[in-house]
Amino acid sequence: MQTLETSRLILRNFVTTDAPELIEYITNPRVNCFLEHNVSTLEDAVIEIEKRSIADEYIAVCLKESNKLIGELFTMKEEPDTYNIGWNFNVKYEGKGYASESANAFMEYLYMQQEARRLYAYVEDDNFRSQKLCEKLGMRREGLFKEFISFTKHEDGTPKYENTFQYALLKKEWLAHQK
Repeated sequence: MQTLETSRLILRNFVTTDAPELIEYITNPRVNCFLEHNVSTLEDAVIEIEKRSIADEYIAVCLKESNKLIGELFTMKEEPDTYNIGWNFNVKYEGKGYASESANAFMEYLYMQQEARRLYAYVEDDNFRSQKLCEKLGMRREGLFKEFISFTKHEDGTPKYENTFQYALLKKEWLAHQK
């Protein structure tokens, strides 16, 4: 992916030197969907970054002044013009507007340079920060999937299913908000 810049941030591919900062937020996920990453050592982080650095599905979000990794954006393209988007940020950097700043820039990139027609995000029903972010980005809540997916298990070993909202925004809606 080409590097994107905002007033305070750089959005770029991951590089090996991001490993220590990746560990800071990925080893203690606050949302169950990130449990699957299984990164607990610096060596694991380097391996994960090597995978991410050769693909555009994960985008590093870094502070412009220091190039320090503070989080990530991710996407999955569905043919021909729909993208599932998401984000994961270091808790130390919450409440400063970095998630919305980076997501806005990323959405503009997807709509204007990748010709996206529709963007959507899945958000667990207890992830209030991401719900608020979706709404701030202009996305509408389209529905609630009851017991949609399982990332963890109950104490008895049975899957614990998550209720998940879907938020979405069409390019034409996004363009109307830009005026």
